[in-house]
Amino acid sequence: MSDIKIPKELLRLKNPPKQLFAIGKKELLEHKKIAIVGSRKALHYSKDATQKLSNMLSSNGVVVVSGGAIGIDAAAHTGAFPNTIAVLANSLDIFYPKINYKLLDNISKQGLLLSEYQPVTYATKYSFVLRNRLVVGLCDALVIAQADLNSGSLRSAQFALELKIPIYVLPHRLKESEGTDMLLKDGKAEIIENLREFADIFAEKSLQNHQSVYDEILEFCAKNSDLNVCLRRFGEKIFEYELDGKIKIADMKVSLI
Repeated sequence: MSDIKIPKELLRLKNPPKQLFAIGKKELLEHKKIAIVGSRKALHYSKDATQKLSNMLSSNGVVVVSGGAIGIDAAAHTGAFPNTIAVLANSLDIFYPKINYKLLDNISKQGLLLSEYQPVTYATKYSFVLRNRLVVGLCDALVIAQADLNSGSLRSAQFALELKIPIYVLPHRLKESEGTDMLLKDGKAEIIENLREFADIFAEKSLQNHQSVYDEILEFCAKNSDLNVCLRRFGEKIFEYELDGKIKIADMKVSLI
């Protein structure tokens, strides 16, 4: 764990952090970032759509930022992994909630964990609100995947409005996400009608130039062209990358496109 310089994006906040601690790949802060937040008790539809959208954004070189919680946060981090930043409401020596221990541990090794708290600081109701301002403040846009009327995600929306950051929401059936319905009704958010089109709009740059954000599979394949070696390490993911146009497989060899 090390303390880092406060990113310029956070200096937009009324109360920027006085200190910021990090574990992981700090270079992720240098790229285009989108926050994705939402209900802890999320619908399967919301979590599935969130994971798909996060994966598309990550594939387009965009870093996904969320709060490390269960539900939508976990889906966002999982879909974007390893191009994801988790901002915690406690210090970085504590992985909370415990059910996300493995996810947070993986992010600490291949993504980035951030916190404004000194070691041995536990989360409180208020620290979650403060955490939300950092999640939003780091980013160019906010996606609220699902939210009730009393959801903490609506506080995240308020931070976005104060910073003039655009807010987007997923489409839902009646009464499934009344918080995001209210944002739409009040003209404070736009609906995402097509996940791929949305991801393409916010693309920083294609991974085809291999200069966007860290991708473990591409890094490995660049150094190990033997198909069998790559398959032993990553399994069917190798063929998914070929279908996505990220790598080329020919004569049992893997090459970057």
